Amino acid sequence: MQTHIIDGASIARELREALARRVAALARIDVRPGVSVIRVGDDPASKIYVRNKIRACAEAGIYSENVELPATAVESTLLERIRILNHDPRIHGVLVQLPLPPGISAERVLEAVAPTKDVDGFHPSNMGLLAAGRPRFVPCTPLGVMKMLEHEGIDAEGQHAVVVGRSNIVGKPMALLLVQEGATVTICNSRTRDLGEMTRQADILVVAAGKPRLVTGGMVKPGATVIDVGINRLPDGKLAGDVDFQAMIGTASRITPVPGGVGPMTIAMLLENTVAAAEAAAGRKA
Repeated sequence: MQTHIIDGASIARELREALARRVAALARIDVRPGVSVIRVGDDPASKIYVRNKIRACAEAGIYSENVELPATAVESTLLERIRILNHDPRIHGVLVQLPLPPGISAERVLEAVAPTKDVDGFHPSNMGLLAAGRPRFVPCTPLGVMKMLEHEGIDAEGQHAVVVGRSNIVGKPMALLLVQEGATVTICNSRTRDLGEMTRQADILVVAAGKPRLVTGGMVKPGATVIDVGINRLPDGKLAGDVDFQAMIGTASRITPVPGGVGPMTIAMLLENTVAAAEAAAGRKA
């Protein structure tokens, strides 16, 4: 079987071109989408993620602010900064880069972001709307995966989708989105007994467990679509996904690479949510 490699970077470029037209339409009514990215501490990976987000915003014509707080910052300082941004009319999206330093509650911090500016889609009210089938903002990575499936002409209705990973950021919202598209969904995690028995049932397999090459050859049925959300730094410095990419060639019908698969789509969906927030704010003012 020939395995098609899904080019997430190319799909993301197409989506960003469409976003540019929406940004231009907002500019005609004197609205420029704006987002503030807050980073606390000096986590090396967070620095890279924030830099990529800021650069993508600039390329899309979105105003961005990079708020950096030291690792010694107390929670009240961070909450006050979020409160100010919640009331700043220039800012349509507020996102807090995770992880946060010890001593700061991610739960309290994410709940402090105004739901209408929660472009990460992590606020409990936005998660609830997603569960109810009335999403306002969908977490960026699961939304990006759904856009990829749509682009590839993969209809989830009636298919068995297996999601490996149970986080609020990817696993749970991913399962909800697939359910809403009519898929039969099984949620697993890295501790699932006989994980391979589960993954071999998948027509659509989404792996987001944070374990390098967790899914190996023989754990995927022929013809499955495999979406690898993981990105892991190996001891030799190379990047690897949660799926053994080479072992899938010739078995999977489609697979996303790491890097160049889901990652670019996540950033594109952050831009999508920010533009949508600006459009909604402009509508409320009209």
